[in-house]
Amino acid sequence: MKLFSGITFLLAFASSICSAQYSYKAVVKEEESGKKLTGVIVADKNGHGAATNDSGFVLVTGLSEGIDTFTVSFIGYKTKTVVVHLPDPGEHVILLDADESEMEDVIVVASIRTNDRIENSPVKVEVLGAEEMAEENAIKPANIASILGDISGVQMQQSDAISGNTNVRIQGLNGKYTQILRDGMPLYEGFSGGFGVLQVPPMDLRQIELIKGSSSTLYGGGAIAGLVNLISKRPTETLEGIFTVNATTLQEQNVNAYVAKRNEDFGFTIFAGYNHQNAVDVNSDGLSDVPQLNTFMVHPRLFWYPNAKTTLIVGYSGAFEKRMGGDLQVINHFPDSIHKFYEKDVTNRNTGELIFERTLGEEVKLTVKGSASSFNRTIETNTDLVKGNQLNYYGEASVLIPHKRNNLVAGINVTGDNFKKLPGSDSIALNNFGNSTIGAFAQYSWHLFESSTIEAGIRGDHTNLWGDAVLPRIALFHRFNSTWAVRAGAGLGYKTPNALEPQTIDYPIKDIQELPGGIKSEKSVGYNLEGNFKKQLDEGAKIFVNQAFFYTEITDPIISNRLPNGQVLFGNASGTVTTMGFDTYVKMTVKKTEIYIGYTYTDAERKYLRDNQFMPLTPQNRFAFTAVREFAEKWRIGLEGSWVGQQTRDGDNNTPSWFFSAVMIERKFGKIITAVLNVENLFDYRQTRQEQIYTGSISNPEFKPLWAPIDGRVINLSFRFTPFKK
Repeated sequence: MKLFSGITFLLAFASSICSAQYSYKAVVKEEESGKKLTGVIVADKNGHGAATNDSGFVLVTGLSEGIDTFTVSFIGYKTKTVVVHLPDPGEHVILLDADESEMEDVIVVASIRTNDRIENSPVKVEVLGAEEMAEENAIKPANIASILGDISGVQMQQSDAISGNTNVRIQGLNGKYTQILRDGMPLYEGFSGGFGVLQVPPMDLRQIELIKGSSSTLYGGGAIAGLVNLISKRPTETLEGIFTVNATTLQEQNVNAYVAKRNEDFGFTIFAGYNHQNAVDVNSDGLSDVPQLNTFMVHPRLFWYPNAKTTLIVGYSGAFEKRMGGDLQVINHFPDSIHKFYEKDVTNRNTGELIFERTLGEEVKLTVKGSASSFNRTIETNTDLVKGNQLNYYGEASVLIPHKRNNLVAGINVTGDNFKKLPGSDSIALNNFGNSTIGAFAQYSWHLFESSTIEAGIRGDHTNLWGDAVLPRIALFHRFNSTWAVRAGAGLGYKTPNALEPQTIDYPIKDIQELPGGIKSEKSVGYNLEGNFKKQLDEGAKIFVNQAFFYTEITDPIISNRLPNGQVLFGNASGTVTTMGFDTYVKMTVKKTEIYIGYTYTDAERKYLRDNQFMPLTPQNRFAFTAVREFAEKWRIGLEGSWVGQQTRDGDNNTPSWFFSAVMIERKFGKIITAVLNVENLFDYRQTRQEQIYTGSISNPEFKPLWAPIDGRVINLSFRFTPFKK
């Protein structure tokens, strides 16, 4: 209630604030080709700014009378400075020169839905931009799991040794508390979360935006630990084509293609990709450490621009996959009475999307969007056959209203998922079920002074099964000067019960029991505090340091309990789950060398237990670094390393700490062909070198939870072709 009272006070206080009243309008184009550029940031030194839309148009509001100076910045282009005299009612044209060596941070952010620059936003958003997506496409073209694990405070947890299923853990919390969105819409909840991040290729993304900590105000329940928003590419007026082929020493081959183009009225993007992986027994124990895999993905989108203020997007995405792991004799079609264990997963994911964006007048932005996704999965083992379908749906209408120096975001949305067993499935304890939620939200940002912003929001949700939730949030950003800044925030969250949410280890669906009567939603409160240091050094060198502290407490946590007969039961624990710690990272650019150093300390505990309260498989200490150097505009060399500290386990000894490293060499051949040679896990560290990962017999193995890689050293060689690049 204290948090809610604080928001009420801020709403009353904001009405008394006097603000500036002028605006600046411009269209940003590439100087050489004249194409209009989308996502260019136009901002002044006081933090007033906005990004260009699909027609290259930008409107910056909340400006004072007199002389103002704007910085115009965009990845791949030279930064430009524009001086204007306000008031100025005209519409200007800004031309940018291409600069392939430009490596500024991506600051176009969809997740916070305001016109604030990312560096001045009260909510911390970490962005992996177009450059990172291009690099990951050359190293791991099949999916984004690896690049998410490179972010400090994020842990990729492989939950199944046979299928390879993986979930995203943030700040020590289990993967079920991380909400994954595609263009702001949830597609990977419950049963449909299976293999989610393993079916998203980086080539198909413009960027990935990640918020750590409670993020429920705009997006609803589920984002207790944080959210990952996957932002799709949009077309430009220049024809874009990218083609990648890749092969690895782990018997994997990938072929991906992306083509996009727009004109004045219409545009399109098309992605298509195919991945093939042979089953590989890396440690020669007779069981696969990498499953056999065949995946085909396609994602076409059509864009209509009836005028400069309106965009309509219609899209479809499909992912069709067959994967099989287990005994190599079975996979190779030579089973017998002893060698019979296997698991085969066949998944089909079909998604339709519709997005309508309209600028009303010169400032108000209306967005209406929706998606429907059908996910079919057949799980076949040597003893069971389970077939299920989950339908996810989402709809939203929202407005962004800039008012002088302030912003209001408000809207309503509805979301839901329906699970049902399909004909031909064996009998399982779970019955068909459906969850649906309708919610309304509002968020107001006040630029109180030239260097301070307070942001307050509130959300109300009504669920069909689990009652109502009210989620207030407040955040503060203050910049002391061009070097020092601070953020702080607090918010509530919740998570509705779902027996099919991801766990640290995958349970066979046949063993999962119905949720008990009286089970309650999980509720959370989260706090964050951080400081930023940014300095431009001599000869173009620069440094950025971020020091963040976090604390999250979850009440009524839903925990699993596996009985001796194999049945898995869920229920609310009588205590809490807490996670606290700090996250430190340093980014430096020295001439043509980029350096990243990060350290995360996490103390995650299950307070509902009397003893052994530690959160299993959560390292308290994690250190990571990367360094990339460019030579003669043709060569790039990258080095990556991470050290993972000791992890604790229920009913077993603690794990040893371990070190992971990788090296990458890139060579450009003109402007069309780029070759990349990459070595992952250079020193071949594997959990299977430390212990056998299963107990029992090879006919009926029981697998231990995974805390380190099991696939070992991997070398890949890829070629990227960009035939339409100028």
